[in-house]
Amino acid sequence: MNLQDDLNTLRTHNSFIRYLRVINELREETISELHEASTDKIQQLSGRILSYDQILHLSNFTEVKDIALQTD
Repeated sequence: MNLQDDLNTLRTHNSFIRYLRVINELREETISELHEASTDKIQQLSGRILSYDQILHLSNFTEVKDIALQTD
């Protein structure tokens, strides 16, 4: 199995979808922190946002989120 196969398997589990939702919420919270951040802090926050984005992108969260909403 490769990483994509593993992620496809995980996407069938509600607990994994909940995990991705938490990652998405953390990303959104971090984006909101940018509004009041100092210049030095912006670089740190941007790095965190990129990390969250990578996880969500690898997991194809947009598609998973749509599927999960249909089953909620």
